[in-house]
Amino acid sequence: MTVINNDDLFRVPDHVAVVTGAGSGLGRMMAHALASSGAKVYIVGRRKEKLEETAAGYEKVIVPIQGDVTDKASLKSVADIVKSEVGYVNTVIVNSGHSGPNFSSELRQKPSVAQIQEHFWSYSAADFNRVFELNNTGAFFTMVAFLELLDAGNKKQNTPGIGSQVIFTASIAGLTRALTTGAAYIPSKAALVQQTKLFSTFLSPYGIRVNALAPGIYPSEMTAGVTSVPGFNVATIPAGRLGTEEDMRGAILFLISRAGAYVNGLILLSE
Repeated sequence: MTVINNDDLFRVPDHVAVVTGAGSGLGRMMAHALASSGAKVYIVGRRKEKLEETAAGYEKVIVPIQGDVTDKASLKSVADIVKSEVGYVNTVIVNSGHSGPNFSSELRQKPSVAQIQEHFWSYSAADFNRVFELNNTGAFFTMVAFLELLDAGNKKQNTPGIGSQVIFTASIAGLTRALTTGAAYIPSKAALVQQTKLFSTFLSPYGIRVNALAPGIYPSEMTAGVTSVPGFNVATIPAGRLGTEEDMRGAILFLISRAGAYVNGLILLSE
């Protein structure tokens, strides 16, 4: 009989990961979870000072790289830095995201058609498109930028039984038909769910898995506008509370470790 140590199932020693959008919120939680479990983590974001805050206390384990996932040249530069330092990647967590124009609380009380039109017409096309630029286009090119390094990770075989993987941060919003947040954000996350399904199949012959984590409401800069809306009721969440760092650590460590190594195309709802 094979003896399996359950603690080892969720450990990621010698693992090399890249996490975008890790200067705050969920990305910071993920980076700390991976670093605490044995991984070397490259964190990417536009705000250098926020990245340094995430890396504090994890010197040489969490490595900040300033970069913009909506800029292909910047993404290539980030990938080149990782390539020059370690030469491979085991997991890329595509976490950068933008909420865009928020859904007005005034529209939650069955507004008139005129009010609906006035509200949505007030959005600028630039603000609307920015959501898709970051949440979808940026996510796509982040994945593409690291494909050769993910392939190199498989060839290195430093994580036996796990293999290389892309993890997209989707959202519970991408699985709903209710207009609970932004009119751009919700369809952008639905598109990311489909992107996960598409590339989990397309990249499967190359040994690269693609999964997505779809968080419910966790305290963050992005969700502040949701939890502060009049009428928001935490009792609608099965656990009766918001998500915690412990919840996020459990979810991401499952996906990245041996525990979730036989998973591909999964949309893991954490709510």
